[in-house]
Amino acid sequence: MISRKDIDNLYIHHILHSLAIGLAIRFAPSTQVLDAGTGGGLPGIPLAILFPDVTFTLVDSIGKKIRVASEIGRELKLDNIQPVQARMEAVKGSYDFITGRAVVDIQKFYHMAREKISLKMKNQLKNGILYLGGGDIEKQIHAIHKGAIITPISNFFQEPYFVSKKLIYIPVR
Repeated sequence: MISRKDIDNLYIHHILHSLAIGLAIRFAPSTQVLDAGTGGGLPGIPLAILFPDVTFTLVDSIGKKIRVASEIGRELKLDNIQPVQARMEAVKGSYDFITGRAVVDIQKFYHMAREKISLKMKNQLKNGILYLGGGDIEKQIHAIHKGAIITPISNFFQEPYFVSKKLIYIPVR
């Protein structure tokens, strides 16, 4: 769910931003992705459309947001999403990747997510976190993991909105 003030920017600020993950990795079939703090389904729903053979568990603690994500999934006939109303910390199971889109501070996100990453590898990219954020976060990232890769989203998209946006990949297993 997005602000009414930003509805004119839905495609660039939200859909395209979410799809940057799909330019960084081609998920293998049967990959399991947890989209933490999904809100109305971002980045999970655009990625679920792009990767129909991947399962996306969309998690948010706010019931209204999960109901919206469920309805969007139903309308789009997406059978590869599983909306769950819960806090990420309460979700059981393990996942190949955990995505987030400016959910919380990246250091806090890393500490909440790292134990949920599966040991079994299915993809060319090591299992881990794929986080969409912005600003000057390099020091924060390297303080938690020296192997993190920060990719400016402006490498993928030329729109001015993406100048400060980044895709952070943190291998965990």
